[in-house]
Amino acid sequence: MSEEAPQRPALPDRLSIDPRSPHHVPAIFEHEVGIRFNGKERDDVEEYCISEGWIRVPAGKTLDRKGQPLMIKLKGKVEAFYK
Repeated sequence: MSEEAPQRPALPDRLSIDPRSPHHVPAIFEHEVGIRFNGKERDDVEEYCISEGWIRVPAGKTLDRKGQPLMIKLKGKVEAFYK
């Protein structure tokens, strides 16, 4: 690996891209994070939990009452990594 790898913070078990979430860690988003779900890389993941085995993704263009994208939870094998 390159020399910059030790500078990256460890990826948490649960992470959200929403700054209002208690699972949002700004230091991690200074680096590019990838999510592999059931062996396939996904780029539309809003939140994940490795230990519980789920990801949250937007359900098309549907919005909730507050104007935020409506999320659906998909269960399966989740792997997080730095790109």
